[in-house]
Amino acid sequence: MGLLDGILGNAGSVNIESVREEISPLLIEGENIENAFKLVRDLVIFTNKRLILTDKQGLTAKKVEYKSIAYRGISKFATETAGHFDLDGEVKIWISGQVEPSEKLQFGKGEALAQVQQLLAQKVL
Repeated sequence: MGLLDGILGNAGSVNIESVREEISPLLIEGENIENAFKLVRDLVIFTNKRLILTDKQGLTAKKVEYKSIAYRGISKFATETAGHFDLDGEVKIWISGQVEPSEKLQFGKGEALAQVQQLLAQKVL
């Protein structure tokens, strides 16, 4: 993924080894990173047990919020592809018992959106 893709919001697959150092303190015994996607500074990480979303904040990105969503807690998800004039697609994730989506993840045009859709389907369905 190039700098221009990051600026435009295009998510791309990330080498698992590149996120392992940052995420390893959060992982429990027997938990492994299976896939990761980067969107500018934030990450969407699929492990064998849960979905981890990172939100890097501030100019230096030293403050980071980590959200963990157990796959069994996801009641539904939706994917909206990018249109002709709309430059980004979106994945919406609902947590059990919630009416509105708990998470909305923005993805640029490209195959990352389809990959995330497939991974969610494999983990949730």
